[in-house]
Amino acid sequence: MPRLYNKQTNGFLGSIDDDDVQCLVDVLEEEDSKDVDYFIDDSTVDIIEENGGSATLVKLLRSAVGTSEGVEIRWEA
Repeated sequence: MPRLYNKQTNGFLGSIDDDDVQCLVDVLEEEDSKDVDYFIDDSTVDIIEENGGSATLVKLLRSAVGTSEGVEIRWEA
């Protein structure tokens, strides 16, 4: 099961499913085909939610962003 991490702290954010990984890949910009990290802010979470991100993914991302202006996340299989 894929896992999300805070890229800066390497803190575990939670587990997601393959459909959520595909949502991240489909919705967010990647530098290359091996890119597994993204900058996430409130607007980005809204876009992910509007494009089919699960409630679990949206909750994890909103929690990761918290009151900050945004956070770098990464996923791994």
